[in-house]
Amino acid sequence: MRVITGTARGRKLKTPENYDIRPTTDNVKEAVFNILQFDIEGRRVLDLFAGTGQLGIECLSRGASEAVFLDRDRAAVQIVKDNLKTCGLKGTVLCQDSLSYLKSCGRFDLIFVDPPYDSGLYDEVLRTINSVDILSEGGIMIVEARRTANLPEMTAPYRKGKEYCYGKVKICTYFRESSV
Repeated sequence: MRVITGTARGRKLKTPENYDIRPTTDNVKEAVFNILQFDIEGRRVLDLFAGTGQLGIECLSRGASEAVFLDRDRAAVQIVKDNLKTCGLKGTVLCQDSLSYLKSCGRFDLIFVDPPYDSGLYDEVLRTINSVDILSEGGIMIVEARRTANLPEMTAPYRKGKEYCYGKVKICTYFRESSV
């Protein structure tokens, strides 16, 4: 697993020894960043359920202004810290429950949501993001799920965008509409 491009291009990222953490595959990560390629620079990023931190690290490498990495697993938090150090990048790394964090975290321009597939957290996390309204106007949310997952619609000002399938993985985009 490596950083695709930017200031940390080619840097190898640490991965977990066990598979409680499911890193995004390289081809899915490349597809995600093809979708986002012009929407990263200067953005504030939240890597929710960060795992290895590779999505937020890729954003920082490509010019995001700030990234917050959140995971409740202490081993994952340490891997994110190690990966940031390896890449010479800085970010805020928190060991905390996602739902409690979302209720008081401020706004983000880009949010990655990738909980453990069988956790049952998708609906609750998306509902919380919608009700607390933490995505900036014109912001983008990327949700990674099992291909067979039925990801919910969201209420205005949020809207569900396209879904993309890559093998057993589904990527779904969500947007927050501008008020203008």
